Amino acid sequence: MTTYRTKQDIEALVTPFQVHRDVYTSDEVYRLEMKHLFANSWVFVGHDSQTPNKGDYYTTQIGDQPVIQVRHSDGEVKVLHNRCPHKGTKIAIDRTGNTGKFFRCPYHAWSFKTDGCLLAIPLKKGYEGTGLDQTENGKGMKSVGAVMNYRGFIFARLADEGIGFEDYFGDSLSSFDNMIDRSPAGKLVVAGQPLRYMHRCNWKMLVENQTDTCHPMVAHESSAGTAVKIWEEMDQPEGAPKPPAMQIIAPFMSPYEFFEDMGIRTWPNGHGHTGVSHSIHSDYSEIPGYFEKMSEAYGEEKAKQILGENRHNTVYFPNIMIKGPIQQLRNFIPLGPDKTLVESWIYRLVDAPDELVARTAMYNRMINAPTSIVGHDDLEMYERAQEGLMSDGLEWVNIQRLYKDGEDFDTQAEENGTTERQMRNQFHAWTKFMTLSLPSEDALEAAE
Repeated sequence: MTTYRTKQDIEALVTPFQVHRDVYTSDEVYRLEMKHLFANSWVFVGHDSQTPNKGDYYTTQIGDQPVIQVRHSDGEVKVLHNRCPHKGTKIAIDRTGNTGKFFRCPYHAWSFKTDGCLLAIPLKKGYEGTGLDQTENGKGMKSVGAVMNYRGFIFARLADEGIGFEDYFGDSLSSFDNMIDRSPAGKLVVAGQPLRYMHRCNWKMLVENQTDTCHPMVAHESSAGTAVKIWEEMDQPEGAPKPPAMQIIAPFMSPYEFFEDMGIRTWPNGHGHTGVSHSIHSDYSEIPGYFEKMSEAYGEEKAKQILGENRHNTVYFPNIMIKGPIQQLRNFIPLGPDKTLVESWIYRLVDAPDELVARTAMYNRMINAPTSIVGHDDLEMYERAQEGLMSDGLEWVNIQRLYKDGEDFDTQAEENGTTERQMRNQFHAWTKFMTLSLPSEDALEAAE
């Protein structure tokens, strides 16, 4: 039996400070997310440095839709549905490669230019007079609705019509700008393949956790807390600097006051970040020669402004997070209502010292790898929550911390760093983009 058919059905799942458990557990809600939410939103695809040469491609997915990012013959990056228009066969199954000047279907050898346009069909005379050229199938591989290359980062909207890129992201793009501007050349390149880590939980749990500042000192006490305790018990020379590994892990045990004071900023359409005034990345040791290169590129005042911005986690709705100070992006890829693949990418700052990408890689291994000593703490909490939500004790999830009656999510706001406003902001956007293409109750009744 279908439960969620109209805008009103979906809107009833989210109140100003509560979310119904079906949002995390229902197969039907998950299918609607794939059909509506991920189609109507702007979703991260990849970085253009992953496809540097003409014919280079990278395969991934938007929601549950397989897509190909490819460098076309004109030098532009295209995003195509990974599907032959003939019988539906996936065109590319390798993660990366170079297809040359065209794609060729492995089933019937239909071929397509790297912008998707139909190039050739074997025995084409068999289609003469059939009207194939008047159908969508006869035009070639379908492009996604819209594509934007924002300073090297590729985003796509599946829907043919909808909100524009600038309207969708607005001022939140300042976090991307800061991360990219940390390169003296104003450019990033991907540094190897990502760390991939499967999570048996709903994808939204991971997204929410990126701005949850009340869990680090609790959930990570056994990992980061133990490391800090051992370090403090060691006989250290007075004033000795912490090694890079301790600089990375120790801030996870900062007290509540640290996270309260750091602040949270939210933007419309579900975007927001922790770390308005400072973050766990603020006290990393300086890399010799880096500031001099930045000053040469931008001037000393601008260099100080760029490097003085230490935002913690910036969430871009629906499903990525970036860390500007360490050039990292995490992509939370939904594979089911209770299954999420996490990709953790790192980037190299062009013309910056290699020590910076080395520190970023160390952070990624320590915090986000399947072998991480910190990541498993979060994984344990996600999986416990996924199991606990099947309990009939309560049907609603609470996101009420520092809630204010009449919150306006269409404006930017800065608040206490432990507020759950950003989670409420995300669900406000979730409802908005889930219901853009759903019928109202009246419209459905009239159609039936």
